[in-house]
Amino acid sequence: MKPKLNKSRALSTVLTTVIILVASVVLGSGVVLYGASLFQGGTQTESISVSGAKVWVHSTDTNGIAIGAAKIRNTGDKVVSVDKIQIRGTDVPFTQWFPDTTISSATFQQSLNHTGWAATSGTGSMARQVNNPVCPAGADFISIDLVSTETTTEGICADPGNGPVALTPGQAAVIYFKLNNGTLTSLDSGASASVNIFAGKTGAPQSVTVEGKS
Repeated sequence: MKPKLNKSRALSTVLTTVIILVASVVLGSGVVLYGASLFQGGTQTESISVSGAKVWVHSTDTNGIAIGAAKIRNTGDKVVSVDKIQIRGTDVPFTQWFPDTTISSATFQQSLNHTGWAATSGTGSMARQVNNPVCPAGADFISIDLVSTETTTEGICADPGNGPVALTPGQAAVIYFKLNNGTLTSLDSGASASVNIFAGKTGAPQSVTVEGKS
């Protein structure tokens, strides 16, 4: 005599199997979405914006003296360190960076300028505006007024750097930098040059027109 099939038990088994399969798919999708969310979040947390980049080359000096400048702002949501400034494949050493990370919003909105070459132009230094702005006591290499006021926060006051420039979220900085002699020459006046400014892997090349300054 054949045993009778228990229809209720068979139906229960089928439903259980379906529920397990659906749960597996849902959990798998959740893991994939969670992983994608983490990946996307990681790529969006570090970001910088670079604006107002300029490069000036000495119009007559045969050593190929040039100085550049750029405004940089941390537009991400974690601390970043600007660690590379490069022109024509040549990195600018940290000791030739002159960063000011205490600038005001008024200063950041101004166009960066060149104050003229110092009397000892062979060093590649720019002329210092001693009284305007009023920079803190010390051997500030660069002292520049951008907004015609005489307060420290409204100008650029910077000593030579010694490493990457750290910026907290939302913080801005102006960095002047002296190129290695010979990277550009007077013949490059009016030509285009690419300035690469990066904080780790974030950043982008900036195309600038080299300005000749005598």
